[in-house]
Amino acid sequence: MKILVSNDDGYRASGVIALRAALTGLAELTVVAPERNHSGASNALTLEQPLRVTEFGQNAYFVSGTPTDCVHLAISGLFDFDHDMVVSGINNGENLGDDALYSGTIAAAIEGRFLGLPTVAFSLRRPQDGEMDYGAAAKVARLIVERLLERPLERTMILNVNIPHRPFGELRGFKTTRLGHRHRAERAVKAMDPRGRVVYWVGMAGEGQDDGPGTDFNAVAEGYVSVTPLQVDLTRHAALGTVRDWLQGIGE
Repeated sequence: MKILVSNDDGYRASGVIALRAALTGLAELTVVAPERNHSGASNALTLEQPLRVTEFGQNAYFVSGTPTDCVHLAISGLFDFDHDMVVSGINNGENLGDDALYSGTIAAAIEGRFLGLPTVAFSLRRPQDGEMDYGAAAKVARLIVERLLERPLERTMILNVNIPHRPFGELRGFKTTRLGHRHRAERAVKAMDPRGRVVYWVGMAGEGQDDGPGTDFNAVAEGYVSVTPLQVDLTRHAALGTVRDWLQGIGE
């Protein structure tokens, strides 16, 4: 069994270091992570310039590209062996609801799914105060991956796992959830650079709007580990008939 470990916070991030340590002994691990932070990169692929791969430790490499680049390269030719699973994270911050569309952490898992492997993404909610402690999240990651190895799910399924920031003994358990939905993001922030030129910072993500029972927002807020099964089919199947009728006679 060979597991590919990646992330979007960069190869030096505490989360991916904790994840690798947590999974040691379960399988042969290979780390392929971005050279720098690519949070919010979603599923971007680098197509207009070559990628450089640098070895920085035993079975550990960083790539001058996005999380999707990392997983794509690792599975599609970087090595002379095949991987059996992709595990992404542990992200510095939760990936709840709409975050799934922007997250580089989840994108790394999605790329693994595109290339035929079972995948799981782990994210740790930031504390209101103090430093990030990945201890409990690392234990959760090991438990989830152990279960996937013992009882595999459909290979088309992507698991999005979000973990509250609290000691392992204070976690209330695991809940299967659906993605919630955030309020509209805050307005962009206008500022000046040191040379007097106008720059803009993208506004902070909105708080939970659809965040009631059954959602990933609610589970994490109540102290549960949220496990959301994802798929990559974005088709709104229930609307196919409506759009078909709407298109009748167009262009005639």
